[in-house]
Amino acid sequence: MTSHLFAICFHATRPSGLARFWSGVLGWESAAGPDNGMALLPPDPAGFRIRFLPGQEPKTGRNRAHFDLTSTSPEDQRRTVARALELGGQHIDVGQLPEDGHVVLADPDGNEFCVIEPGNEFLAGTGFIGALACDGTQEVGYFWSKALRWPLVWDQDQETAIQSPHGGTKLTWGGPPVAPKAGTNRLYFELALPAGADGAAEVDRLISLGATRTNISDDEGGRILLLDPDGNEFSVQRS
Repeated sequence: MTSHLFAICFHATRPSGLARFWSGVLGWESAAGPDNGMALLPPDPAGFRIRFLPGQEPKTGRNRAHFDLTSTSPEDQRRTVARALELGGQHIDVGQLPEDGHVVLADPDGNEFCVIEPGNEFLAGTGFIGALACDGTQEVGYFWSKALRWPLVWDQDQETAIQSPHGGTKLTWGGPPVAPKAGTNRLYFELALPAGADGAAEVDRLISLGATRTNISDDEGGRILLLDPDGNEFSVQRS
């Protein structure tokens, strides 16, 4: 059976502090996780978790992925921004224009995210986390559509987006130009297998779709570490 998107993981210098920030922004419940990490539990049990794992990798340039948070009104957008700033976030400049309606912020660990203006049709009906917006090629969008068996909901001008058949957060890739990858990504996908599923067969399926093996082993953690076609790390948790 196909693995599913279990969590979006952050390497964090202070997992507990970053979990408190995002729990406060999103209103999700937090819980202690394995490996001295923390997790946020989605309000919809069918949704993905957000996990914060210890990591000391220095930040070099912008992350390859960031959350786009939605707003129901201008007042709602202002409240989200104010709440993030009160919790330790900050405004940052990534080249946005004065007339742009979205607000660009960074969390206390420097991870970028956007608070999108109300009325964004592309994110309508997705929920508070409208998208995980990624730098990436059309090829990687096709890969993840097949890997997760989520349909393409956008495929134009080499930009792609997929969404679970049950709705919710979209995963998007902006197409070229894609900045060269520098070091290990701070954000990565964690996939999980259904109970009793054949982990080796699933890894073979993902490799047949374009994933590659890494030279990193995590047998004790029960994880299989792979790279997607753009070289982004992701893991498959064995049952």
